[in-house]
Formats: sequence, structure tokens, C-alpha cells
Amino acid sequence: MIIEIGYAGHFLLLLGLMNCMFLLTPKFATGLNISHNILLTASKLHFPILLISFICLIITFIGEDYSLDYVAKNSNSNLPLIYKISAAWAGHEGSMLLWCVVSSFWMFLASTYSNNLPKSLRVNFLAVMGILNFGFLLFVVATSNPFDRNMTVPIDGGDLNPLLQDFGLIVHPPMLYMGYVGLSVVFSFAIACCFEDEFKREWAQWIRPWVLASWSFLTLGIALGSWWAYYELGWGGWWFWDPVENASFMPWLMSTALVHSVIATSEKGMFKSWTVLLSIFTFSLSLLGTFLVRSGILISVHSFASDPTRGIFILFMLLALIGGGLLVYTLNSQKFIDDDEVKMFSKEGFFLLNNILLVTATFTILLGTMYPLFLDILDLEKISVGVPYYNAVFIPLMVPLILLVGYIPILLSRTSRNIQLIQLLVIIAISIILSLIFSVNSILFFIGIFSATWIIINILYDLRISFTNTIKLKYRLGMYFAHFGLAIFILGASISENNKIEKEFVLELGESATIGLFDYKLDSLRELKATNYNAIIASVIVSKDNQVITEIQPEKRLYHSSESPMTEAGIHARLDRDLYVSLGNMIDDNKWSLRVYDKPFIRFIWIGTIFMVIGSIFSIRFKKKRLYE
Repeated sequence: MIIEIGYAGHFLLLLGLMNCMFLLTPKFATGLNISHNILLTASKLHFPILLISFICLIITFIGEDYSLDYVAKNSNSNLPLIYKISAAWAGHEGSMLLWCVVSSFWMFLASTYSNNLPKSLRVNFLAVMGILNFGFLLFVVATSNPFDRNMTVPIDGGDLNPLLQDFGLIVHPPMLYMGYVGLSVVFSFAIACCFEDEFKREWAQWIRPWVLASWSFLTLGIALGSWWAYYELGWGGWWFWDPVENASFMPWLMSTALVHSVIATSEKGMFKSWTVLLSIFTFSLSLLGTFLVRSGILISVHSFASDPTRGIFILFMLLALIGGGLLVYTLNSQKFIDDDEVKMFSKEGFFLLNNILLVTATFTILLGTMYPLFLDILDLEKISVGVPYYNAVFIPLMVPLILLVGYIPILLSRTSRNIQLIQLLVIIAISIILSLIFSVNSILFFIGIFSATWIIINILYDLRISFTNTIKLKYRLGMYFAHFGLAIFILGASISENNKIEKEFVLELGESATIGLFDYKLDSLRELKATNYNAIIASVIVSKDNQVITEIQPEKRLYHSSESPMTEAGIHARLDRDLYVSLGNMIDDNKWSLRVYDKPFIRFIWIGTIFMVIGSIFSIRFKKKRLYE
């Protein structure tokens, strides 16, 4: 029965590819009305077909159908049920099928909620999305079919990578894909607009919620990945400037620029050409990230082991889509004429400066990511671009950007110079006081504290004024939450990175060590036998002034199938700090190495991203309502 499910999933995958043929139907061959109806029907059928195919794949994992090569490599009879389900997208083949499912979902939504667009624009828009869906689905069928079968069926599967046997696998990839693929809607719309006689402000108003939705999912996906790496990898960090981390961060930066650009286009008819160009580049960077992860040219904890054929296929798609998109834009760029000129000391002028800084920051990261790869391909000197480079080029670009974020409320509220001066003095005073409290003499720490305080104080002042106008408050609420979230993020990153305590030591059972304000005692060790691994769990008693604060239980796991050891950190999470303990190796009898981190206010990093996403949701909710009003 399970084998038949696999065959059904494979059939539906091929059926989805055939359905894409209808999405590629040129309008000139059938006429506008017929083409519109065909595209609309095919775009709505595509999602349920691929969704059922993906459900079939999940069932084969649950039913342990090792006749499928993908299931045999990424599952095991001892694997807990929740990880058998999430293993469906843990490997290359399944994750690409998930990508196609998500892409079909976005196309379904776009076709459903695009009734107010002109028919010709809608046809071109859906046709471009159809081309994208066809390309990725062809890639899956030709090179990455998760339903390929083994000639010899193994008795048991190989097992899921121990790093992936975690809750993070359940939420991080789907969220990130929702952001990546959501940008395809924006890309398709931009290309479709190139074929129209002009670019209207009303169309920018329509695409604005889609830009915000994609940005929200991308923000949440990156934050979840950062949180996963923090507690799972055992080194206590939340960002490492890994090339694949950069591959997700670059489209986020570019989509942030796009969010502000599309606001100016929808409200004032400005930056039309720039908005279209940003839409193309943003999705292109998403495709670049896909290529980096799946081409096999990167050595990264995030990358998939792939054969060169897959990399060449994706590279061809990348060049075709980017080159084709830029060609279409170049041939039609004269159509995008702005309705008004940009005044430098205006909201739109600051948006333009915001865009310049974000795009520049994106290309500095792109340079740091790709330059070592180019040298390696050319068989030249091997170099590694790490944290010092990114801190040196990225932070100086972000400081003026953050100051701009804080100045926008002042600009909107038309605050007098005297009040601006008072606010500035208050902000400087708060920054100095916090620097003294945390006893940090770093200029970067002061800049971080000043920037966060600058944003918060100015938002609070503008918020007080906006309370007198409920309509204005409603439409600015998204901005307040998003910018406040950015400030909280900066505050958490500045304090945790400049005040963290890290120390590694060796303790016998019953022995204690003092780290910062707390005493850590290796109290006991116990063994645990789970279904798919054995573990040694340490009990570390944390106390302060002879008062027990908490018990932290880091683990050392050994997985049965792969014989892979894993370290599971123990974390005592509080709003003001994390006490983080990682269990190392046994040195002698009853002696173990421990790594301890004291990270103040690190939770603010992820709390800040939650506020950003909430702000985006508010913006989508109220702006969409305003659009239909």
C-alpha cells in the first residue's frame, strides 16, 4: 500500500509538470480571453496537485518505504514520528519539492486576489509565474526526483542528520521558503508591468502587501535559523557570516529597500523604474542563494551535497531569469516615468538614501561571499572572508541608515528644532548612563546604544502626537512596531556582544567554578537511552551568593544509526540574560570539560524580529483595507 502511495506521488509530480504546460500558453496563440481563462484555471489547479504529491512523500516517510532512495537516505525506523515528517524536506530532493509546493501556493494566492488588475497585466503576470514554476518543477523531475526508486531495497534507512533532528527543521525551512518564493510574485509582477503601456500607482498599491508578506516570512525564517544555530550548534553564537547565511541576508536587505521604494511608488508615483529594478534584483538574489546551497561549491553547515549537474541546471536558470528579466526591463525602462520629483528633505528623499545604503550594504556582502569562490574557481589564491571584513564594511553603512530610521518620525511629526535638541540631549544622556552601567568603553557599543535609543525616543514622541489622530495612528502603527523592533534588536545585539562572558574549564563531579556573577557546580551525570540515541546528561547547579538559581542540563548524545556524536546545550533563558552551558569531552575519570556563556539581553535579538514581523502584519492589514476603501 505504501509503495502505491509513492507511485501516486510520482504521478502527481508529472501531472504538475504537464499542468505547467498550460501556464506557458502564449496569449497570442489563443486570444486574450481564452488565454486568461486557461492561465487562471491552471494556476489554481497547480497548488492542490503538488500539495497532494508532497503529502504522498510524507506518507512514504511515515510508512518507512525504503524502496524510495530519498526515504532510505534520510530516515530510519528508530526516528521519532515528528522527524519522519520533517525529514521529507530535510534533504535536497524533498526541499526542492517543498519549494515547488510553496511556489504553487503563492501563485494560487496571486491568481485568486488579482481580480482588480487589468486582464492583460494579469495574463502576463500569471504567465511569468508559470515559467518560474515550470523551470523549478522541471529541475525536480529531471535531476532531483524524490520518488526515484532503489534497485535493491535496504532493510532500514540511513538516518536523518543528527543536526536536523530538532524542532528548528520543522519551522525554519518552510518559513524561509515562504519568503524566498514569495518574492517570485514581486518579480513576476515587475516583468509583467514591463509589457504594459505605463506603470500606474494603483498597481504598486496592489503589489505592496505581497512585498510586505514576503519580507515578513523572510525575516521570520532568518530569525528562526539564527535561534536554531544558537541553541543547537553549541558555540553560543547567533550569526557567523556563513556564506549561506549571507545568501538569505542579501535578499532580506534588498527586500527591505523594496518595501520603502514601493511605498513611495504607491503613494506618490515616485521611483517607478527603481521599484521594478529592485523587484528583479531581489528575487535574483533568492535564486543566487539557491544556487550557492545546491551547487556543491560551498562547504557550509547549511549546504546540500549535490552533484555538478544540479548546479549547472540551476546556474542556467539563474542566468536565464536574471538576464531575461534585465533585458525586458532595459527594453521597456522608458515607460516608467515618475509622477513627481524627489525633494531631498522629504520622506521620499530619505527613502532614496535608505535604498542607496541598503543596496550598497548588499553588494559589499555579495563581494565578500563571492570573491573567494571566484578565486577558487580560477585556481588562484585561497582566501577566507570572515567576521572582521563584514564588521568593517557593513556596520559603517548601517549607522547612518539607523539614524535615518530614527529621523523619519521627527520628519513626519514636523518636530521643532528646540524639541529636537532636547530629544538629542536626552538620548545622549541615556546612552552615556547605559555605557556606565554596563562598564563598556567600546565606541561600537555606544553607537549601538545611541542608535537604539534614538529610534525609540523619536518613535515615542511621534506616537504621542499621533494619538490625537486615530486614522494617522492606524496607518503608522506598522511603521512604529517595525522600527521599534529594529531598535530592540540593535539593543540586544550591542549589549550581548559587548558584555558576554565566555569561558571553558574542566571540573570534577562536585567541583565548582565562578564565571561572572554566578557559580557553576558539576553536580551529577546520568545516562539516557532514547529510541534513536544514547545520551550523557550533566546536572550543572547555578548559584549566586550561595543561593541556587537554577539547574542546567547539557547533553552529549551518540546516535545509533550514524554513530554521530552531538552536543545539546543547556540554557537557562531569562529576559535579562541567558546562562548557556555546553558539555564537552571527558578528560579523565569524573572530569569533564564545560563551556559556559553568560549572554545579557540576547533574547532582545529575537524579540526585536517578532516586533518587526508584527509591524509588517499591521501594515498589510491596514494598507490593504485602505486600498479597497
